[in-house]
Amino acid sequence: MRAAVLREAHKPLEILDDVEVIEPRAGEVQVSIRFCGLCSSDLGFIVGKSPLMGPMVLGHEASGEVSAVGEGVSHLAVGDHVVLTPCAPCGACYYCQRDQQNLCVNSMSILSGVLPDGQSGLSLNGQQILRGAGVGALAEYVTLPATGAIKIDKDIPLDLACVIGCALQTGVGAVLNTADVEAGASCVITGLGGVGMAAVQGARIAGASLIIASDPVAARRDLALQFGATHVIDPTSDDLAALVQELTAGIGADYVIETAGKATLIEQGVQLSRIGGTTVAVGSPGFEEHLTIPNVVLFQALEKKLCGCLLGSSNSLFEIPRLLRLWRAGDLDMAGMITHRRPLAEVNEGFADLEAGRGIRTVIEI
Repeated sequence: MRAAVLREAHKPLEILDDVEVIEPRAGEVQVSIRFCGLCSSDLGFIVGKSPLMGPMVLGHEASGEVSAVGEGVSHLAVGDHVVLTPCAPCGACYYCQRDQQNLCVNSMSILSGVLPDGQSGLSLNGQQILRGAGVGALAEYVTLPATGAIKIDKDIPLDLACVIGCALQTGVGAVLNTADVEAGASCVITGLGGVGMAAVQGARIAGASLIIASDPVAARRDLALQFGATHVIDPTSDDLAALVQELTAGIGADYVIETAGKATLIEQGVQLSRIGGTTVAVGSPGFEEHLTIPNVVLFQALEKKLCGCLLGSSNSLFEIPRLLRLWRAGDLDMAGMITHRRPLAEVNEGFADLEAGRGIRTVIEI
């Protein structure tokens, strides 16, 4: 099949025509990919932020059509339209039984780049090719556990639906699931890429009364206001801490959602949050980055909270249909998230836009 392969960090992806993909086995399906969004998690492998353990097919925010079904799969059929998710819940492990499906043992595929059985299912001239974020969707086909493909109605445009797989699931989920933001709360969102913009929408959906969105790119700040931010700020020229203090009467924010993937912004979030407030680390910092919490006794005594977030703490089997219901009701904007569309041949140009902060989401048509 045709696929975009990254062989080395700091090198362009190669569009190859002879990548091999396995047929679906028991409990698996194969999906003919139609569209794939470009995410900062993919970019991390290209720029060396995330370790590249071997040649890899990037892409994990995807939609397509079921092309083959393995033995024992009864809830999907050839021709079904689906959105893929990086966390395909097994339904049986410790985490699934505790209703933490995003932490399922299968989710470790995000880090390992292989299927639950330890094989990637992808190869080139006999050499194994890893799956970016456990999916590898910048390709004509993906074979994956059947619970990793969530059926959607055929009237939903696949180019719009693909952004649910990561950006919307993660950003909206970080607000509704991880932080559990309540109506009337105050929220600060740092970083306004795809996930950050989805978090702005999530805060609006949750009924937050104050949504402060921070990003150095003016065009992104303008879009954030359209998505529901009540205030925007350029952190390179204005004082975010002062604005938060002013707008919260000196209390601090109830919730800080950090989506840019920078340890310094996570630390700042802890400082911006009120006594008893919550900071959610959503973005993925580089592996070499570390957090410092000054005066830990104050952190403890003020009951501040700092938590991680993987895929918006979402059970994709529930979350993706919920997001689509919100979209149908007019409460979630999927189309506005997509600022560029490109063919697979222009995937490197799409990643260049992402690295430069141009636009929100580039969708690649496979």
